[in-house]
Amino acid sequence: MNRSPGSARSTPQRPTQPLNGRPAGYQQLESYSSLKKFWNYLDAAERAGRRVTLVRGDTLAICRRRLSGYRIPNAGGLIDEARLLAQLEDSLTPHPALIALLSGDGGPLKTLLSEGYELNLEFVVGFTVARDLIVRPELRYRPSEFVPPTDPLPDDLILVPRRFGRDELRLLLERACGLA
Repeated sequence: MNRSPGSARSTPQRPTQPLNGRPAGYQQLESYSSLKKFWNYLDAAERAGRRVTLVRGDTLAICRRRLSGYRIPNAGGLIDEARLLAQLEDSLTPHPALIALLSGDGGPLKTLLSEGYELNLEFVVGFTVARDLIVRPELRYRPSEFVPPTDPLPDDLILVPRRFGRDELRLLLERACGLA
């Protein structure tokens, strides 16, 4: 497709069909928003080197995209200890940091996560007919590619951070897009 420098972007970058409503699991970032604001997030994410992809089942025209490729190092202090403890009640693979957590000391786990893991953030961002800008965060700890953990946690353990409020999610999304 030939485009002059001032022409509009191609369809994948400029979806125009808003979602009918807010699907389950999504949080409202902003009400009375605009399609332009949604496009700004997509453009900024691409400029910041993030992957902007379709959500499975959506067409190119639907105003919903997955933004991925943003990582936060040294984020061990954000772990949701309560959710992890509930997981450990069902099954426990012996690991010194997990045993310390079960005894009430979360320090070794937070240190291990900060040193050898990164918090990977993916956001599914959408725009609705009610002019709501919505987001569904997908946040998981994964071993660092650069400095892997010396004593890794079991692979079947699901490591998730604490829940974030709307303002915190907006800040994380803006950082992922290079806007903050």
